[in-house]
Amino acid sequence: MFRYAACIVAAEGVALILRHLLHVNATTVAMAYILMVLVVAAFWGFRFSICLTVAAALAFDYYFLPPIYTFKIADPQNWVAVLAFLVTAGFTSELADRARRRTRDAVQRRRDVERLYAFSQRLLATDNVAELLNAIPAYVRDGFGAKAAAIYLLSSQQVYRTDATASHFQVHDMQLVSSRGEPVIDIQHEISVTPLHLGTRTTGAVGIAGAVLSRATLEALGSMIGIAIERAGAIEKLSQAEAARQSENLRAVLLDSVTHELRTPLTGIKAAVTGLLSDYNLNDAQRRELLTVINEETDRLDRLVGEATEMAQLDAHKVELHMAPVEIASVVESAIEESRTVLGQHPLDVQIAPELPRVRADADRIAEVLKQLLENAAKYSPGAAPIAITVERKDNRVVTSVTDHGPGIDDFEQSLIFDKFYRGRDQRYSVQGTGMGLAIAKAIVEAHNGTIGLCSQVGHGSVFYFELPAA
Repeated sequence: MFRYAACIVAAEGVALILRHLLHVNATTVAMAYILMVLVVAAFWGFRFSICLTVAAALAFDYYFLPPIYTFKIADPQNWVAVLAFLVTAGFTSELADRARRRTRDAVQRRRDVERLYAFSQRLLATDNVAELLNAIPAYVRDGFGAKAAAIYLLSSQQVYRTDATASHFQVHDMQLVSSRGEPVIDIQHEISVTPLHLGTRTTGAVGIAGAVLSRATLEALGSMIGIAIERAGAIEKLSQAEAARQSENLRAVLLDSVTHELRTPLTGIKAAVTGLLSDYNLNDAQRRELLTVINEETDRLDRLVGEATEMAQLDAHKVELHMAPVEIASVVESAIEESRTVLGQHPLDVQIAPELPRVRADADRIAEVLKQLLENAAKYSPGAAPIAITVERKDNRVVTSVTDHGPGIDDFEQSLIFDKFYRGRDQRYSVQGTGMGLAIAKAIVEAHNGTIGLCSQVGHGSVFYFELPAA
């Protein structure tokens, strides 16, 4: 109402100014009014420009066409002038209004394209189907300025909403849109429901409340969501298939490793026993050598079975720790002494900081952790490469590190190296093992309220360390 009144006041005001202050002729007045009509049509629309046209024609007749100050027109030529003014003003206002509408539509289309692009980027960021289905309604609401949104899937007959308590979308309505495959737009209540399309197949529906979108935008939105859900499902199935394949490969490698680890000592024992039972005349030294082989391989076999048993006990939290304040230096010495055989020709550099606090620990278990780290360092390092042991204090914790000069471990494998049965991709076929050692070490350290980790650089070696709280 204000704009209609403004148009009438503007027509009257311009007439008074041009009549009494500027004293211009009728042609100039008509041009001024046409210019005003163009401006109003461009900014306010056709209805207001027509209002201004009528008010301007009346003011033009009243103030500028004789007889002045009356609405009578004496000269027939002035009738032609008024009619020409009305036609010209109406035509120009229609053109200006049409240009305004086209500009508005172009701006709206550009905004919709920008929103659809941003929405597509968010859809592509998620490959998990369950996570995507729960996130899509929020993406729609935030991306298109809606109050609420929901999606319905035909395959599962489920509705995912931004707000579980919202009642903007009835399941029956969304099912109806899904079955018909045509969008429903309620402009009065600002509710739109459009089907989710995957090619020519309808997979569900998406509803938007609080924002009215064009039909083209709704169709593009439905296609995007349908494709995104199908894509995420395909990627998830592919990932599951790849994970199953990797799991099967890992299971085969593990079985092969365990079989080899068990068969190696059994082969040695069998060969030694066969030699002892043979008819060959063996002297005492030869018999002693064969018995030593049997003894060592039996110990190795016992260790393998012990690792499997210990892993099961640690998983079940059935391992009892005998905790007491211990000197970490004595634990290091014990572990080194028991690892002489596996260290072989590797030079050992031991650096223990002075005046270290005691740690509350089970000395035998921590020695087992250190032996495992030393065995790994020796196993994966070149023949005579040095191995370093460092013990130092860090705040109220004691840190023990084992440094090797092996091939190093890349970032991806560092996150998996302490998992049960995991073995490095490049070494699982060339270096024998079961993949239980580091998992056991991790479980033991964590049972002491400590942490274990590593720093590694491919081609330069690795540093495995564990921290224990001071007693």
